[in-house]
Amino acid sequence: MVALSAITAHLPKPEEFYRNKSSTNPFSPFLGGVKKVHLSHVEFRGRTRSEPNNNLVAVSSLFSSNSKTDDGNDDGDDGKGGRFYLNFTGFPFPLGPFFNRRTIRTEVVKKQIWTFEQEQALGFSSVSTNIRMTVIKLRSGGLWIHAPIAPTRECVELVKELSCPVEFIILPTFAYEHKIFVGPFSRKFPKAQIWVAPRQWSWPLNLPLEFFGIFRASPLAHENQTTPWADEIQQKILTAPEVGIGPYVEVAFYHTTSRTLLVTDAVIYVPRKPPECIGRDSLLDSAKNGLAVKLLSKGKDVPEEPVVDNKLNRQKGWERMVLQILFLGPSNLLNPTASFDQMSQKLIVSPIIKTLVFNKVPENVRDWVDSITKDWKFKRIIPAHFAAPINANRSDFKAAFSFLDESLGESRDTRPSISLLFASIMGKTANYFPQDDMKTLSSLDEFLVSVGAVKKTVSGIKATTRRKERK
Repeated sequence: MVALSAITAHLPKPEEFYRNKSSTNPFSPFLGGVKKVHLSHVEFRGRTRSEPNNNLVAVSSLFSSNSKTDDGNDDGDDGKGGRFYLNFTGFPFPLGPFFNRRTIRTEVVKKQIWTFEQEQALGFSSVSTNIRMTVIKLRSGGLWIHAPIAPTRECVELVKELSCPVEFIILPTFAYEHKIFVGPFSRKFPKAQIWVAPRQWSWPLNLPLEFFGIFRASPLAHENQTTPWADEIQQKILTAPEVGIGPYVEVAFYHTTSRTLLVTDAVIYVPRKPPECIGRDSLLDSAKNGLAVKLLSKGKDVPEEPVVDNKLNRQKGWERMVLQILFLGPSNLLNPTASFDQMSQKLIVSPIIKTLVFNKVPENVRDWVDSITKDWKFKRIIPAHFAAPINANRSDFKAAFSFLDESLGESRDTRPSISLLFASIMGKTANYFPQDDMKTLSSLDEFLVSVGAVKKTVSGIKATTRRKERK
């Protein structure tokens, strides 16, 4: 998830953690109540598309059970239909679902780009979102795969249905939630070349890629024109100094033919309705008034009534999931709609990524964003989480990062374009977040800075000097 990337990059080094373990920590993470592990998996078929496209075709499964629930949804197949995938690993949180992952394939650009989505959960909590793999068909007829997901039998068959050989498998980030699937996925397609983002690392032990089952991987390089796909897909790497235990690294890609920008966690677009791959049981578990809701209710009476399966409760479950992913400890899980409305249906940088990573290295992020918006004339964005494809252009992307001006302590080098102003005014993008919801993140950040575990900023002073020199 987006939160895992930020938390992991921001964690203190082991020696810092143990040196300061006696300190009082004002931060208490609220990631939902503990839920039961369900072997059966029931899906909610609400669908949201942020970019209307008559060519979009969703394929739920070749292996769906014929049984139906009372509301007409396909029942889970208990792992018997190709969705079984056993996983109990993950740090700082184990990644679920532990047994069963449904795959949704969607055609984004006809005969060129497909997305594959699965549910991804935070351990035993009631917090889930979607994780996305993007597949591009190259002129050679082979497939270029961005951020592979769990290679269940269903997922592999949906890839093979495209009737094209898998030529390249890409790991675009350091993040464990994406790295964990590269090895198993590559073993399903052993002839494919593996390419990975540079400066790979892991925590609490910095293990080599081979430990994760990733062998013979080639490193991606910034604006490399010698990759086998260079005449079709371009790349730019965001890499920055360490803010905690390791650097934040993300590779953005641009598919020139379709004018599509691919990112991992840099920006997101929270859909109004939950992604189709998130199961009904997960949504209803999140709708229950568990420990997190009680802790964040500010003394209000929290009813203990049972959760009835209906659209209202499923929506409440989704809204609670989103706010916990974005803020860790939002201000009001009892009635989440007001905060959710401020965060949904806009192109944004996740608050946790903004606070714990990008505000620490604003110069590096600004240079990366400027390079992307200067060189690539994209009309859609596909991130690895939440909604996609997003109907957004260069001005929308740049507007989502306008908070960097404040981080760098400067105004823009030039006046913002009319299209950028329009994007902000019309609510297509946002970089202001509710202060009450930001309190937990701000407290965590201040605590880690106060104990010396991380730096307040790594490149802000240099950035101001450097930009003055440019003028």
